[in-house]
Amino acid sequence: MTKPPVLPGSGLPEETTADRAVQLALAGERDAALRWSAAILRDDPAMPTALCLTGRLLGEGGREEVAREACTLAARRAIDVENLPLAVASAREAARFGAQLGPLLDEIAAAFCKDSPRYGQGAVAPVVLPPASAFSPLPSVLTGVALNNKACEFIHAAKKAFDDSSRAPIGAVPLFSTLDQAGLRDLIETMAPEWIPAGQTLIEQGAPGREAYWVARGELEARRTTKNGNVLSLARLRSGALFGEMALLSRAPRAGSVVSLRPTAVVLIQKAALDAVAQNHPNIGTLLGEHCRDRMVQNLLRMSEVLRVVPEQDLPALVERFRIVTFEQQDKVVEQDAAPTGLFLIASGEVAIVRREGDGDPLVLRTLGVGDVVGEVATLFRRKTSAEVVAINPTVTLFLPTSELLSLVKAHPVILAELYLLAVHRDEETRAIIDDEASAAEDFDLV
Repeated sequence: MTKPPVLPGSGLPEETTADRAVQLALAGERDAALRWSAAILRDDPAMPTALCLTGRLLGEGGREEVAREACTLAARRAIDVENLPLAVASAREAARFGAQLGPLLDEIAAAFCKDSPRYGQGAVAPVVLPPASAFSPLPSVLTGVALNNKACEFIHAAKKAFDDSSRAPIGAVPLFSTLDQAGLRDLIETMAPEWIPAGQTLIEQGAPGREAYWVARGELEARRTTKNGNVLSLARLRSGALFGEMALLSRAPRAGSVVSLRPTAVVLIQKAALDAVAQNHPNIGTLLGEHCRDRMVQNLLRMSEVLRVVPEQDLPALVERFRIVTFEQQDKVVEQDAAPTGLFLIASGEVAIVRREGDGDPLVLRTLGVGDVVGEVATLFRRKTSAEVVAINPTVTLFLPTSELLSLVKAHPVILAELYLLAVHRDEETRAIIDDEASAAEDFDLV
Protein backbone atom coordinates (compact mmCIF):
# COMPACT_ATOMS: atom_id res chain seq x y z
CA MET A 1 0.00 0.00 0.00
CA THR A 2 1.08 3.60 -0.63
CA LYS A 3 2.73 5.19 2.38
CA PRO A 4 1.92 8.83 3.14
CA PRO A 5 4.84 11.23 3.08
CA VAL A 6 6.64 12.14 6.27
CA LEU A 7 5.86 15.75 7.10
CA PRO A 8 8.18 17.94 9.16
CA GLY A 9 7.33 17.94 12.82
CA SER A 10 4.82 15.10 12.65
CA GLY A 11 4.86 11.34 12.84
CA LEU A 12 2.71 9.06 10.75
CA PRO A 13 -0.42 7.75 12.48
CA GLU A 14 -0.61 4.04 13.24
CA GLU A 15 -2.78 2.16 10.77
CA THR A 16 -6.18 1.15 12.16
CA THR A 17 -8.48 -1.66 11.05
CA ALA A 18 -10.72 0.80 9.21
CA ASP A 19 -7.67 2.30 7.48
CA ARG A 20 -6.68 -1.14 6.20
CA ALA A 21 -10.22 -1.91 4.99
CA VAL A 22 -10.58 1.40 3.13
CA GLN A 23 -7.09 1.21 1.61
CA LEU A 24 -7.74 -2.30 0.31
CA ALA A 25 -11.04 -1.19 -1.20
CA LEU A 26 -9.39 1.77 -2.94
CA ALA A 27 -6.70 -0.57 -4.27
CA GLY A 28 -9.40 -2.73 -5.91
CA GLU A 29 -8.91 -5.68 -3.52
CA ARG A 30 -12.62 -6.21 -3.00
CA ASP A 31 -12.65 -9.57 -1.21
CA ALA A 32 -9.76 -8.64 1.07
CA ALA A 33 -11.41 -5.31 1.91
CA LEU A 34 -14.73 -7.04 2.63
CA ARG A 35 -13.05 -9.50 5.01
CA TRP A 36 -11.73 -6.56 6.99
CA SER A 37 -14.82 -4.34 6.94
CA ALA A 38 -17.20 -7.22 7.75
CA ALA A 39 -15.01 -8.32 10.66
CA ILE A 40 -15.06 -4.77 12.04
CA LEU A 41 -18.84 -4.80 11.72
CA ARG A 42 -18.98 -8.14 13.51
CA ASP A 43 -17.18 -6.60 16.50
CA ASP A 44 -18.82 -3.16 16.34
CA PRO A 45 -22.24 -3.26 14.60
CA ALA A 46 -22.73 0.50 15.15
CA MET A 47 -19.61 1.71 13.33
CA PRO A 48 -20.73 3.94 10.43
CA THR A 49 -17.55 3.60 8.36
CA ALA A 50 -17.69 -0.20 8.48
CA LEU A 51 -21.39 -0.17 7.58
CA CYS A 52 -20.88 2.18 4.66
CA LEU A 53 -17.82 0.41 3.30
CA THR A 54 -19.32 -3.07 3.67
CA GLY A 55 -22.47 -1.91 1.91
CA ARG A 56 -20.48 -0.30 -0.87
CA LEU A 57 -18.42 -3.46 -1.42
CA LEU A 58 -21.52 -5.66 -1.47
CA GLY A 59 -23.28 -3.31 -3.86
CA GLU A 60 -20.32 -3.38 -6.23
CA GLY A 61 -20.55 -7.17 -6.06
CA GLY A 62 -24.20 -7.17 -7.15
CA ARG A 63 -25.93 -7.35 -3.75
CA GLU A 64 -27.67 -3.98 -4.14
CA GLU A 65 -30.59 -4.55 -1.76
CA VAL A 66 -28.39 -5.24 1.25
CA ALA A 67 -26.04 -2.46 0.10
CA ARG A 68 -28.93 0.01 0.35
CA GLU A 69 -29.73 -1.31 3.82
CA ALA A 70 -26.13 -1.03 5.02
CA CYS A 71 -25.46 2.47 3.64
CA THR A 72 -28.80 3.80 4.88
CA LEU A 73 -28.00 2.41 8.31
CA ALA A 74 -24.52 3.95 8.08
CA ALA A 75 -26.09 7.38 7.51
CA ARG A 76 -28.28 6.98 10.61
CA ARG A 77 -25.42 5.71 12.74
CA ALA A 78 -23.31 8.65 11.54
CA ILE A 79 -26.02 10.97 12.83
CA ASP A 80 -25.86 9.21 16.18
CA VAL A 81 -22.11 9.91 16.45
CA GLU A 82 -22.53 13.54 15.29
CA ASN A 83 -20.69 13.00 12.00
CA LEU A 84 -22.66 15.03 9.47
CA PRO A 85 -20.26 14.65 6.51
CA LEU A 86 -20.12 10.87 6.95
CA ALA A 87 -23.93 10.80 7.09
CA VAL A 88 -24.05 12.66 3.76
CA ALA A 89 -21.41 10.41 2.20
CA SER A 90 -23.29 7.29 3.34
CA ALA A 91 -26.58 8.63 1.99
CA ARG A 92 -24.93 9.20 -1.38
CA GLU A 93 -23.56 5.65 -1.34
CA ALA A 94 -27.04 4.32 -0.55
CA ALA A 95 -28.41 6.28 -3.52
CA ARG A 96 -25.83 4.60 -5.78
CA PHE A 97 -27.59 1.33 -5.14
CA GLY A 98 -31.17 2.52 -5.55
CA ALA A 99 -32.11 4.20 -2.26
CA GLN A 100 -34.18 7.39 -2.36
CA LEU A 101 -31.70 10.17 -1.62
CA GLY A 102 -34.19 12.91 -0.79
CA PRO A 103 -35.70 11.36 2.35
CA LEU A 104 -32.24 10.52 3.72
CA LEU A 105 -31.04 14.09 3.23
CA ASP A 106 -34.25 15.33 4.86
CA GLU A 107 -33.49 13.13 7.85
CA ILE A 108 -29.90 14.40 8.10
CA ALA A 109 -30.91 18.06 7.82
CA ALA A 110 -33.63 17.63 10.43
CA ALA A 111 -31.12 16.09 12.84
CA PHE A 112 -28.45 18.80 12.51
CA CYS A 113 -30.32 22.05 11.76
CA LYS A 114 -30.40 24.82 14.35
CA ASP A 115 -33.82 23.80 15.70
CA SER A 116 -33.16 20.05 15.79
CA PRO A 117 -35.08 18.11 18.46
CA ARG A 118 -32.10 15.73 18.73
CA TYR A 119 -29.87 18.21 20.53
CA GLY A 120 -29.19 17.51 24.17
CA GLN A 121 -26.51 16.90 26.76
CA GLY A 122 -25.47 13.52 25.46
CA ALA A 123 -21.79 13.33 24.57
CA VAL A 124 -20.51 10.79 22.07
CA ALA A 125 -17.38 8.96 23.19
CA PRO A 126 -14.83 8.76 20.37
CA VAL A 127 -14.52 5.35 18.77
CA VAL A 128 -11.12 3.84 19.53
CA LEU A 129 -10.13 1.53 16.70
CA PRO A 130 -7.59 -1.23 17.27
CA PRO A 131 -4.38 -1.18 15.25
CA ALA A 132 -4.46 -3.32 12.14
CA SER A 133 -1.54 -5.35 13.48
CA ALA A 134 -3.63 -6.59 16.43
CA PHE A 135 -6.78 -7.50 14.48
CA SER A 136 -7.88 -10.63 12.65
CA PRO A 137 -10.08 -10.17 9.58
CA LEU A 138 -12.42 -12.89 8.35
CA PRO A 139 -10.49 -15.97 7.20
CA SER A 140 -9.15 -15.92 3.65
CA VAL A 141 -10.96 -19.18 2.85
CA LEU A 142 -14.15 -17.12 2.73
CA THR A 143 -14.58 -15.94 -0.86
CA GLY A 144 -17.32 -15.22 -3.36
CA VAL A 145 -20.86 -16.06 -2.31
CA ALA A 146 -19.85 -17.38 1.11
CA LEU A 147 -18.04 -14.13 1.93
CA ASN A 148 -20.95 -12.02 0.70
CA ASN A 149 -23.42 -14.04 2.75
CA LYS A 150 -21.33 -13.68 5.92
CA ALA A 151 -21.13 -9.91 5.40
CA CYS A 152 -24.90 -9.76 4.83
CA GLU A 153 -25.39 -11.64 8.08
CA PHE A 154 -23.47 -8.98 10.00
CA ILE A 155 -25.42 -6.18 8.32
CA HIS A 156 -28.76 -7.72 9.26
CA ALA A 157 -27.54 -8.08 12.85
CA ALA A 158 -26.44 -4.44 12.84
CA LYS A 159 -29.87 -3.38 11.57
CA LYS A 160 -31.62 -5.32 14.34
CA ALA A 161 -29.35 -3.76 16.96
CA PHE A 162 -30.19 -0.31 15.62
CA ASP A 163 -33.93 -1.00 15.59
CA ASP A 164 -33.80 -2.30 19.16
CA SER A 165 -31.91 0.72 20.50
CA SER A 166 -33.13 4.20 21.39
CA ARG A 167 -31.76 7.38 19.86
CA ALA A 168 -29.50 9.31 22.23
CA PRO A 169 -29.16 13.11 22.20
CA ILE A 170 -26.53 14.54 19.88
CA GLY A 171 -24.53 17.75 19.80
CA ALA A 172 -24.59 20.52 17.21
CA VAL A 173 -22.01 20.68 14.42
CA PRO A 174 -19.99 23.92 14.29
CA LEU A 175 -21.02 26.32 11.52
CA PHE A 176 -23.53 24.02 9.79
CA SER A 177 -25.89 23.65 12.74
CA THR A 178 -26.46 27.41 12.73
CA LEU A 179 -28.51 26.97 9.53
CA ASP A 180 -32.24 26.40 9.44
CA GLN A 181 -33.50 23.08 8.12
CA ALA A 182 -34.26 24.32 4.60
CA GLY A 183 -30.87 25.98 4.20
CA LEU A 184 -28.95 22.99 5.54
CA ARG A 185 -30.97 20.62 3.37
CA ASP A 186 -30.19 22.58 0.21
CA LEU A 187 -26.52 22.82 1.16
CA ILE A 188 -25.92 19.12 1.85
CA GLU A 189 -27.65 18.21 -1.40
CA THR A 190 -24.74 19.86 -3.24
CA MET A 191 -22.13 17.71 -1.46
CA ALA A 192 -20.47 14.79 -3.23
CA PRO A 193 -18.33 12.10 -1.51
CA GLU A 194 -14.78 11.24 -2.49
CA TRP A 195 -12.61 8.42 -1.09
CA ILE A 196 -8.89 9.11 -1.01
CA PRO A 197 -5.95 6.73 -0.38
CA ALA A 198 -3.19 7.56 2.07
CA GLY A 199 -0.46 9.75 0.66
CA GLN A 200 -2.57 11.72 -1.82
CA THR A 201 -2.35 15.50 -2.09
CA LEU A 202 -5.84 16.99 -2.24
CA ILE A 203 -4.78 20.63 -2.30
CA GLU A 204 -1.54 21.95 -3.78
CA GLN A 205 -0.15 25.25 -2.54
CA GLY A 206 -0.43 27.94 -5.21
CA ALA A 207 -2.97 26.04 -7.32
CA PRO A 208 -6.39 27.54 -8.11
CA GLY A 209 -9.31 26.20 -6.12
CA ARG A 210 -13.03 25.87 -6.77
CA GLU A 211 -14.09 23.59 -3.93
CA ALA A 212 -13.86 22.96 -0.20
CA TYR A 213 -13.61 19.61 1.57
CA TRP A 214 -15.31 18.31 4.69
CA VAL A 215 -13.69 15.30 6.36
CA ALA A 216 -16.02 12.35 6.93
CA ARG A 217 -13.34 9.94 8.19
CA GLY A 218 -9.58 9.66 8.14
CA GLU A 219 -6.81 12.16 8.77
CA LEU A 220 -4.94 14.76 6.72
CA GLU A 221 -2.30 17.39 7.34
CA ALA A 222 -2.31 21.01 6.20
CA ARG A 223 1.11 22.50 5.54
CA ARG A 224 2.66 25.55 3.93
CA THR A 225 6.03 26.02 2.26
CA THR A 226 7.52 29.37 3.24
CA LYS A 227 9.54 31.71 1.03
CA ASN A 228 12.81 30.25 2.35
CA GLY A 229 11.72 26.70 1.54
CA ASN A 230 10.81 25.56 5.04
CA VAL A 231 7.68 23.44 5.40
CA LEU A 232 5.37 24.68 8.15
CA SER A 233 2.88 22.17 9.56
CA LEU A 234 -0.38 24.04 10.15
CA ALA A 235 -2.91 21.50 11.41
CA ARG A 236 -4.04 17.89 11.57
CA LEU A 237 -7.48 17.52 9.98
CA ARG A 238 -9.77 14.76 11.24
CA SER A 239 -13.47 13.86 11.06
CA GLY A 240 -15.60 16.99 10.96
CA ALA A 241 -12.81 19.33 9.82
CA LEU A 242 -13.53 21.74 6.97
CA PHE A 243 -10.64 22.83 4.77
CA GLY A 244 -10.07 24.64 1.49
CA GLU A 245 -13.08 26.83 2.24
CA MET A 246 -11.36 30.03 1.10
CA ALA A 247 -12.01 28.81 -2.45
CA LEU A 248 -15.73 29.27 -1.73
CA LEU A 249 -15.21 33.00 -1.20
CA SER A 250 -12.65 33.87 -3.86
CA ARG A 251 -10.50 32.53 -6.68
CA ALA A 252 -7.28 33.15 -4.77
CA PRO A 253 -4.58 30.48 -5.14
CA ARG A 254 -4.40 27.90 -2.40
CA ALA A 255 -2.45 29.26 0.58
CA GLY A 256 -1.15 25.81 1.56
CA SER A 257 -1.18 22.11 0.71
CA VAL A 258 -3.22 19.29 2.26
CA VAL A 259 -2.11 15.65 2.12
CA SER A 260 -3.91 12.56 3.43
CA LEU A 261 -2.14 10.67 6.21
CA ARG A 262 -4.73 7.89 6.34
CA PRO A 263 -7.23 6.56 3.79
CA THR A 264 -9.81 9.33 3.98
CA ALA A 265 -13.38 10.06 2.97
CA VAL A 266 -14.46 13.65 2.33
CA VAL A 267 -17.46 15.41 0.87
CA LEU A 268 -16.83 18.15 -1.68
CA ILE A 269 -18.56 21.52 -1.69
CA GLN A 270 -18.24 23.26 -5.06
CA LYS A 271 -18.15 27.06 -5.17
CA ALA A 272 -20.68 27.24 -8.01
CA ALA A 273 -23.12 25.04 -6.09
CA LEU A 274 -22.69 27.05 -2.90
CA ASP A 275 -23.25 30.32 -4.78
CA ALA A 276 -26.54 28.96 -6.11
CA VAL A 277 -27.67 27.89 -2.62
CA ALA A 278 -26.64 31.24 -1.12
CA GLN A 279 -28.97 33.07 -3.48
CA ASN A 280 -31.91 31.46 -1.68
CA HIS A 281 -30.25 31.42 1.76
CA PRO A 282 -28.10 34.58 2.12
CA ASN A 283 -27.20 33.74 5.71
CA ILE A 284 -25.09 30.83 4.45
CA GLY A 285 -22.67 33.25 2.80
CA THR A 286 -22.58 35.44 5.90
CA LEU A 287 -21.85 32.54 8.23
CA LEU A 288 -19.21 31.13 5.93
CA GLY A 289 -17.54 34.52 5.70
CA GLU A 290 -17.35 34.79 9.49
CA HIS A 291 -15.96 31.27 9.71
CA CYS A 292 -13.29 32.01 7.08
CA ARG A 293 -12.30 35.22 8.83
CA ASP A 294 -11.75 33.35 12.10
CA ARG A 295 -9.80 30.60 10.32
CA MET A 296 -7.63 33.09 8.45
CA VAL A 297 -6.70 34.89 11.66
CA GLN A 298 -5.75 31.59 13.28
CA ASN A 299 -3.55 30.68 10.31
CA LEU A 300 -1.98 34.14 10.18
CA LEU A 301 -1.09 33.85 13.84
CA ARG A 302 1.42 31.19 12.80
CA MET A 303 2.93 33.31 10.03
CA SER A 304 2.47 36.98 10.91
CA GLU A 305 4.99 38.62 13.22
CA VAL A 306 2.42 41.32 13.98
CA LEU A 307 -0.38 39.01 15.13
CA ARG A 308 1.88 36.54 16.87
CA VAL A 309 2.52 38.97 19.73
CA VAL A 310 -1.16 39.12 20.74
CA PRO A 311 -1.96 37.22 23.98
CA GLU A 312 -4.19 34.21 23.40
CA GLN A 313 -6.94 35.51 25.69
CA ASP A 314 -7.24 38.65 23.54
CA LEU A 315 -7.62 36.87 20.22
CA PRO A 316 -11.45 36.63 20.12
CA ALA A 317 -11.78 40.40 20.45
CA LEU A 318 -9.06 40.91 17.86
CA VAL A 319 -10.77 38.64 15.33
CA GLU A 320 -13.97 40.67 15.51
CA ARG A 321 -12.15 43.79 14.32
CA PHE A 322 -11.15 42.38 10.94
CA ARG A 323 -13.26 42.01 7.83
CA ILE A 324 -12.52 40.06 4.67
CA VAL A 325 -11.71 42.07 1.53
CA THR A 326 -10.97 40.23 -1.72
CA PHE A 327 -9.24 41.50 -4.84
CA GLU A 328 -9.14 40.17 -8.37
CA GLN A 329 -5.98 40.09 -10.46
CA GLN A 330 -4.80 43.64 -11.29
CA ASP A 331 -7.08 45.23 -8.68
CA LYS A 332 -5.48 48.02 -6.68
CA VAL A 333 -5.37 47.25 -2.98
CA VAL A 334 -3.83 50.65 -2.20
CA GLU A 335 -3.67 53.77 -4.41
CA GLN A 336 -0.47 55.81 -4.67
CA ASP A 337 -0.50 59.32 -3.17
CA ALA A 338 -3.75 58.62 -1.32
CA ALA A 339 -4.71 58.99 2.32
CA PRO A 340 -4.21 55.72 4.25
CA THR A 341 -7.34 53.64 4.83
CA GLY A 342 -5.90 51.00 7.16
CA LEU A 343 -3.95 47.76 7.26
CA PHE A 344 -4.30 44.77 4.97
CA LEU A 345 -3.02 41.36 6.13
CA ILE A 346 -2.56 39.04 3.17
CA ALA A 347 -4.33 35.74 3.86
CA SER A 348 -3.91 34.24 0.39
CA GLY A 349 -2.58 35.41 -2.94
CA GLU A 350 0.23 37.84 -3.73
CA VAL A 351 0.61 41.58 -4.32
CA ALA A 352 3.20 43.86 -5.90
CA ILE A 353 4.30 47.17 -4.38
CA VAL A 354 4.61 49.51 -7.35
CA ARG A 355 5.73 53.14 -7.59
CA ARG A 356 4.81 55.35 -10.52
CA GLU A 357 6.66 58.57 -11.32
CA GLY A 358 5.43 60.79 -14.11
CA ASP A 359 5.13 59.08 -17.47
CA GLY A 360 7.93 56.63 -16.79
CA ASP A 361 7.58 52.89 -16.44
CA PRO A 362 6.18 51.66 -13.11
CA LEU A 363 8.82 50.37 -10.70
CA VAL A 364 8.21 47.17 -8.73
CA LEU A 365 9.67 47.68 -5.26
CA ARG A 366 8.84 44.24 -3.88
CA THR A 367 6.22 41.49 -3.83
CA LEU A 368 4.41 40.35 -0.70
CA GLY A 369 2.49 37.19 0.11
CA VAL A 370 0.68 35.30 2.85
CA GLY A 371 1.36 36.70 6.33
CA ASP A 372 2.67 40.05 5.09
CA VAL A 373 1.18 43.43 5.98
CA VAL A 374 0.30 46.21 3.53
CA GLY A 375 -0.42 49.85 4.36
CA GLU A 376 1.43 50.07 7.66
CA VAL A 377 3.88 52.83 6.64
CA ALA A 378 1.30 55.42 5.60
CA THR A 379 -1.07 54.47 8.40
CA LEU A 380 1.47 54.77 11.23
CA PHE A 381 3.35 57.78 9.86
CA ARG A 382 0.08 59.53 8.99
CA ARG A 383 1.09 60.45 5.47
CA LYS A 384 -0.01 59.73 1.95
CA THR A 385 0.95 56.43 0.41
CA SER A 386 4.24 56.42 -1.50
CA ALA A 387 3.33 53.52 -3.81
CA GLU A 388 0.38 51.52 -5.00
CA VAL A 389 -0.33 47.91 -4.17
CA VAL A 390 -1.58 45.72 -7.02
CA ALA A 391 -2.92 42.17 -6.77
CA ILE A 392 -0.74 39.88 -8.87
CA ASN A 393 -3.42 37.20 -8.72
CA PRO A 394 -6.76 36.87 -6.89
CA THR A 395 -5.98 37.82 -3.31
CA VAL A 396 -7.80 37.63 0.01
CA THR A 397 -6.95 40.05 2.80
CA LEU A 398 -8.03 40.82 6.32
CA PHE A 399 -8.66 44.54 6.53
CA LEU A 400 -8.43 46.71 9.64
CA PRO A 401 -9.56 50.33 9.10
CA THR A 402 -7.44 53.14 10.49
CA SER A 403 -10.05 53.99 13.13
CA GLU A 404 -10.03 50.41 14.40
CA LEU A 405 -6.24 50.26 14.34
CA LEU A 406 -5.91 53.25 16.67
CA SER A 407 -8.17 51.67 19.28
CA LEU A 408 -6.45 48.32 18.80
CA VAL A 409 -2.95 49.60 19.54
CA LYS A 410 -4.22 51.34 22.65
CA ALA A 411 -5.42 47.98 23.94
CA HIS A 412 -2.36 46.08 22.68
CA PRO A 413 0.75 48.31 22.65
CA VAL A 414 2.89 45.34 21.58
CA ILE A 415 1.16 45.43 18.21
CA LEU A 416 2.13 49.08 17.80
CA ALA A 417 5.75 48.20 18.54
CA GLU A 418 5.80 45.42 15.95
CA LEU A 419 4.08 47.57 13.33
CA TYR A 420 6.39 50.50 13.99
CA LEU A 421 9.52 48.37 13.57
CA LEU A 422 8.10 46.87 10.41
CA ALA A 423 7.11 50.29 9.04
CA VAL A 424 10.54 51.78 9.70
CA HIS A 425 12.28 48.85 8.03
CA ARG A 426 9.89 48.90 5.07
CA ASP A 427 10.21 52.69 4.66
CA GLU A 428 14.02 52.57 4.70
CA GLU A 429 14.03 49.68 2.28
CA THR A 430 11.69 51.48 -0.09
CA ARG A 431 13.79 54.65 -0.09
CA ALA A 432 16.93 52.62 -0.82
CA ILE A 433 15.30 50.84 -3.72
CA ILE A 434 13.96 54.06 -5.20
CA ASP A 435 17.35 55.75 -4.91
CA ASP A 436 19.58 52.92 -6.06
CA GLU A 437 18.13 49.68 -7.36
CA ALA A 438 14.44 50.04 -8.32
CA SER A 439 13.63 47.41 -10.93
CA ALA A 440 11.28 47.89 -13.86
CA ALA A 441 7.98 46.04 -13.66
CA GLU A 442 8.46 44.10 -16.86
CA ASP A 443 7.28 40.81 -15.34
CA PHE A 444 3.87 42.19 -14.36
CA ASP A 445 1.00 43.17 -16.60
CA LEU A 446 0.08 46.27 -14.64
CA VAL A 447 -2.53 48.77 -15.70
